[in-house]
Amino acid sequence: MNIIRKSRFWLKNVFDRIRNERLKKNLLQALPFWVASLVTGLVAVLYARLFVIAEKGTAWVMHAHAGWLFIITPLCFIIAWWLVQRFAPYARGSGIPQVMAAIELATPKYNEKVGRLLSLRILIVKIISSLVMVLGGGVIGREGPTIQIAGSIFRKINQWLPAWWPKISKRNMIMTGAAAGLAAAFNTPLGGIVFAVEELTKTHISYFKTALFTAVIIAGLTAQALLGPYLYLGYPDVGNLSGYIFFGVILVATLAGITGSAMAKLILLLFRWKASFTRTRQHITYLVACALAITAIAFFVNERILGSGKELMTTTLFTPDKYSAWYMPLLRIIGPVLSFTSGAAGGIFAPALSAGATIGSTLAGWMHLSGPNTNLIILSGMVAFLTGVTRTPFTSAILVLEMTDRHNVIFHLMLAGMVSSLVSILIDKHSFYDHLKHQYMRELVHEEAAKPCQP
Repeated sequence: MNIIRKSRFWLKNVFDRIRNERLKKNLLQALPFWVASLVTGLVAVLYARLFVIAEKGTAWVMHAHAGWLFIITPLCFIIAWWLVQRFAPYARGSGIPQVMAAIELATPKYNEKVGRLLSLRILIVKIISSLVMVLGGGVIGREGPTIQIAGSIFRKINQWLPAWWPKISKRNMIMTGAAAGLAAAFNTPLGGIVFAVEELTKTHISYFKTALFTAVIIAGLTAQALLGPYLYLGYPDVGNLSGYIFFGVILVATLAGITGSAMAKLILLLFRWKASFTRTRQHITYLVACALAITAIAFFVNERILGSGKELMTTTLFTPDKYSAWYMPLLRIIGPVLSFTSGAAGGIFAPALSAGATIGSTLAGWMHLSGPNTNLIILSGMVAFLTGVTRTPFTSAILVLEMTDRHNVIFHLMLAGMVSSLVSILIDKHSFYDHLKHQYMRELVHEEAAKPCQP
């Protein structure tokens, strides 16, 4: 604490010497965004490396002692769930709905409620719980959690500002943190910006565009400085495409969009059913059943049900093993459903992308498409399935575009997102994240209303 006090005193002296009041105010308002972005990039890189280690640990167990998973997976599911329930209930799941709820509740009246959604405790529990889930073979991603982690970092740094510091909008700080988190997680700066505009913001972007752009750049550059200028997936071959491939894009977008929306609907139904659980024993029974189901499928059917699915995506895009078996899309949907409904921490971005990839590769195999055409159908399936879950077609298209650096197929990917967004309405008019956001807000506001009035 002494270091923090001395740092504040030193900063105050430095800025007191700056004569230009406008320059001083701009610097003071920009500095928290820069610091938070730098910290976000560092934490995102550390989290990404730990996530990879955990996935490799699962793969080692699967290949060396597969039978152990029947013990390790249920144990990890229970521990990951218990960590969330015991220390930070709102660290469960993806983290994106929590950030969306925090943005809407970012007023003085609900400041304590926002602290339940974004905090250092959330950050720690989110990382540990999701890593335990992955170690046990949970079918989750780290991208959604990184967004909640980044939102927590930005909010905490805003709270640490001394009283004499120019006031910064809490809502803008959280929104910028979420965009920076996504940019650092996927190494997709444009995706982070589009995500903030399409999914998070209810405010005109002109009010915080400078902070948003600089935060995304700093967080992304920090991640690149440590991990290198990598692409999340790589450079798939999408040259020499057939003229009729647009019909294939529309077909896979329709199937993947409906399937993605249906998966989200099923997860929500299971959440409603689980809300009737009144005993810890019921939760543990459900966790063990989910864990054993995933383990049994991995052991007896196909181990590719395990993990986030990134390896599966790279295999179909960059190896001769391009065509998935007919049952792979089912496995890549079952896995996230059983993992995400556990109540532990873990995202659905990467599993959704991998599910879409398997739908695309399976369909391409049935149509006997060439390698480049197959790659395009796989990428379109990824965009469409993610859109079916999130209802953010532009974010999905830009994310996949930046993951692969294939600008020549931008119109194909946007077509896939648009078609998916339209057909997804047949299953549910609202996005998966919107449903969860309103659920969290109802829980928090109802909790406030249920408090007895003080005399």
